[in-house]
Amino acid sequence: MIVLSVNVARAEMRDIDGRRVATAIGKKPVAGPVAVRPGGLEGDEQADLTVHGGLSKAVYAYPAAHYPFWQTVRAQARVSRWDDPLPLGLLGENLTIEGLDERELWVGDRLVLPGCVLAVSEPRLPCFKFGAAMGFAQAVKLMARSGFCGAYLAVIEPGTVAAGDEIQLQPGPREVGIRELFRARLGL
Repeated sequence: MIVLSVNVARAEMRDIDGRRVATAIGKKPVAGPVAVRPGGLEGDEQADLTVHGGLSKAVYAYPAAHYPFWQTVRAQARVSRWDDPLPLGLLGENLTIEGLDERELWVGDRLVLPGCVLAVSEPRLPCFKFGAAMGFAQAVKLMARSGFCGAYLAVIEPGTVAAGDEIQLQPGPREVGIRELFRARLGL
């Protein structure tokens, strides 16, 4: 299990679905170690703190294993070509991770990295900004149906994170799974 990419963005105003909104979904990979604080990663912002950010949603992790799915459905929706790779961070994640997905993550699990410790807190729920980032509104429904939601993480021990960092999964109480909580919150 490894961090493939660390991604950050500043909030900016964009026109989405005919309205002007603040968003920081378009995260971009950064080189080198990035400071991890209780409120999130250095250089990163969340535009709507009612649904993103805060202590329990300080960092958003997304499995790289789902990227081929999104590449395929974007091509089917004709918003990209079949061979257009998705840039890491496109889904709004701070950490693009390999070797872990929602089926293996439970609320309270800890991700122990060389420079910090993060705790799985809850699934990410898709919004219209996700649909805009993906290039088609149906992406929101596809995230709901697929269960490919990723996980929000709280910062237990601040420090640093960098691409290439190994992740050790330290199981928590294993009472509430991320995928099950995601489906329950969406009423599925």
